[in-house]
Amino acid sequence: MPYTLDEFSADCREALKADSGPAGQEQVRQIVEKALRDKEFVATHLRDDVEAERNIIYEDPDLGFCICAHVYNGAKKGFPHDHGPTWAIYGQAIGETEMTDWKVVTPADGEKAAKVELAKTYNLQPGDAHLYPAGAIHAPYRDGPTRLIRIEGVNTDNLTRTRIEPV
Repeated sequence: MPYTLDEFSADCREALKADSGPAGQEQVRQIVEKALRDKEFVATHLRDDVEAERNIIYEDPDLGFCICAHVYNGAKKGFPHDHGPTWAIYGQAIGETEMTDWKVVTPADGEKAAKVELAKTYNLQPGDAHLYPAGAIHAPYRDGPTRLIRIEGVNTDNLTRTRIEPV
């Protein structure tokens, strides 16, 4: 029986209600991996015919977390960023994403952007899910079509983020 969006969101909700901190977020990361293993779930929610690269497919009315379906039809390079005061989980469904983690060299100060340097590079393969705690700076690079599920602790459309520049 396929994993449904209702089941997926309910599982995430229960994990975060039990523990909204790192342990609950780790449980959600594992739940994302479960969804990624379900071919029907991936086919249903990460279709080729969507127009936007980022689509919110569920937003929890009480806890505020959201489940996003990301569909990239070509190469795309992201720049170092954080998710403001919240966490995020990237779950690779199709294709491969090269991720980079960055460390702060000079913190942001008023209008001045934070300066960062590369700390680590790794690949997300189909089935992999990675948790980025609040404040973690990272950047994705995709050299071809990719699909992923991303969970945000809160909808990042509504957040102000730190300006970040590589050294």
